[in-house]
Formats: sequence, structure tokens, C-alpha cells
Amino acid sequence: MIKRGLSNLGPGTLVTAAFIGPGTVTVCTLAGVQFGYTLLWVLCLSVIACIILQEMAARLGLVTQKGLSEIVTSHVKNKFARSLLIIIIIAAIFIGNAAYEAGNISGGVLGLSTLVGSPYIVLGDLSINYLSLIIGVLAFTLLFIGNYKILERSLMILVLGMSMAFVITAIMTKPNIFSMGKGFIPSFESEKLLTIIGLIGTTVVPYNLFLHASLVKEKWHHPEQLPLARKDTIVAIVLGGIMSMAIIVASAAIQNAEINNAADLAKSIEPIFGSAAKYVLSLGLFAAGITSAITAPLAAAYVVKGCLGWENNLKSAKFRAVWMFILLLGVVCSSLGLKSIEIIQFAQMANGLLLPVIAVILLWVMNAKKVLGTYTNSGYQNLAGFLIVLVTIFLGLRSVWKVIVEL
Repeated sequence: MIKRGLSNLGPGTLVTAAFIGPGTVTVCTLAGVQFGYTLLWVLCLSVIACIILQEMAARLGLVTQKGLSEIVTSHVKNKFARSLLIIIIIAAIFIGNAAYEAGNISGGVLGLSTLVGSPYIVLGDLSINYLSLIIGVLAFTLLFIGNYKILERSLMILVLGMSMAFVITAIMTKPNIFSMGKGFIPSFESEKLLTIIGLIGTTVVPYNLFLHASLVKEKWHHPEQLPLARKDTIVAIVLGGIMSMAIIVASAAIQNAEINNAADLAKSIEPIFGSAAKYVLSLGLFAAGITSAITAPLAAAYVVKGCLGWENNLKSAKFRAVWMFILLLGVVCSSLGLKSIEIIQFAQMANGLLLPVIAVILLWVMNAKKVLGTYTNSGYQNLAGFLIVLVTIFLGLRSVWKVIVEL
């Protein structure tokens, strides 16, 4: 029974694992500490948006048996338009994944630094974060040899265990149901904008739209299996959303509003683990950081492979060069001496700002009858998709304006 259940797990699980990472724990904790329950509505809408967009990606992969980037390159006949789209996609993925990778590695560093102390070694005038290098080398090794699935599953268990700890803690804090209910009423105060973008970016991860389409075609091969793909997507994302909301609820009970390290983040699960909370959270952050540090560079390499029409060889020099570059950027950015929490926040905001670009491309493809035939978007699906794009553009522009005004 268990074995059959595990065999039925689809790509939706990986999508959820991608957004239940260091970014989710950090941004959701900060949202709960700073604003209480008032941003629960953001996660609720983000989960709905994630389901809508990931269902499109899953349907595209299942019906066409191709990834999103492959569809763009094979069905756009105009050379100029095709080249422009490829540049936009690759630029967006490189920027988003590089920032995300820096956040992933910083999350792992944030966890390990609680266990081993200061992550810096000083060589003359140079200060090096050796934990970033260790995590980078580990991710490189696992990606290069390709035998990372067993370790990834083991680490995912740690991450899910940490997430369940937040769910139990949220229940133990006995939150005020009326106050929680008010948290699902949208509000757009300027001081919340960057956190709102961060929450969207940590839930609806742009590179997941490419990764999902590529993975679905490996799991299922016939349009008749679309209900299975939809069920897999919805269940996995809803569970991930509940865990994210639980982190906000649990964190709203933290009295100290100053969050600088994993020990501060761990205060939200102290009702369960007591003094051992920081060690539990540290292991979870490390596990989340490593799993995401593997998937983000891999997703970027899949996108570039599809855009440029490379052969289907995951061990080719070109494919490896892409994920090596993303991994290197992540290691360098996480080693600059910036606070890990600040890097993680920036990564989520970058993804939130890039989301409309990728969503527009996905919507365009999902309305091409020559690609999907009778499986194109319905009017309701297009309406929902365009609303997601408009809302994210609106929030992104307001956030950028807020930053410019404060300079």
C-alpha cells in the first residue's frame, strides 16, 4: 500500500518541496513576526495562483510531451520573435535562479552556522564564508555524479518534518480565530509591499513552471491521464500552502520582532522542542537549502537546453556548464558578507518581480491551438491567468516605486 502510494507521487511533490525551502521559512516567519496574521491573504491567493499556473504547465507537458521552453523554440516561426523570447526567458531564469540559488545556499549556511558557530575565516584582508563553499561543493558533487535522488528524498523528509512542526506549533499557540479570519482580508499598506512580493515569490516560483512541464511528461504520457496530473498538482500545492500559513501563525506568537539568525527563527517552534528548537530548525534549513540548491541550477539547465535545442544528454558539457554557472553565482553571492536573511528575502522578491514575465509567456502558449488542440485554456482559465499577471505587475511596480522613493 505504502509502496503503491509512493509510486503515485508526481511532480507536484517536487513543486511543493521547491517552495517549502529556506525562503519560505524565513519570509513567512518575518511576515508573522512583523505583521501578525494580516498577510495570510497573500499566501491564500498565492496558493490559488500557483495551482492555476502549475496546472497549465502540467497540462502543457502532458499533452505536448515537451517542456515550455521547447514549445517556444519549436512553434514560433518568426526568427526575430523567437530570438527575443529566448533572450527574455533565459535572462529571467538566470536572474531569478541565481538569486534563488544564493538564497538556498544562504539558508543552508543560516542553519549550519547555528551548529558550528561563525561561518567566516579571515585570510589577511579577505573574509571568506567557508560554509557557502562547503554547501556549494556538496551540491556540485551531487549534481555532477547524478546520484542525488536518495539524498534528496532523505533531506525532503527533514524539511517536511520541520514543516509539520510548524503546523503542530501553530495549533498549540491557540490563535485567535477571529484575528486569523481578518488576516484573509486583503490590505496593501506600503510597509507590507516588499513582504507581499516575497511571499508570492516564495510560493509561485517561476522556474517551477518550466520544471513542472518537463517532469510531467516523464511521469504521464497520455492526455487521458490529465485528471491524475491535476489531482497531484492541487493536493501537493494545497498541503504546501497550509504549511506556509502555519509558519505565519506560529511566528505571530513570537514577542521579539528582531530576527537575525536561525535561533531567532526557531522561537516559533519552541513550544514543541524547547531549547532544542534551534537545532531542529537548523537541520531543517540546511536540508531545505541543499535540496533547493540542487533543483534550481538543474531547472535553469533544462530551460536553456530547451531554448537552444540541445541534445537530450544531461551529462553533456553544455548542460553541465549552465548549472555550474548558476551554482557558482549562488556561492559567490552568499559569500559576500551580507546577512543570510537579507539574501533570502531579496531572492524571494526577485522571483516575485519576474513572475509576470514567465506567466505571460505561459498564457500565450496555453492559447495556441496548433500546440494544444482542444486542451487550450478556457475563458475562465485565461481570466484567472491574466488577473494573476495584473496583480503581480501592480504589486511589483508599487514595490519598485517604494524603493525609489526611499532612496
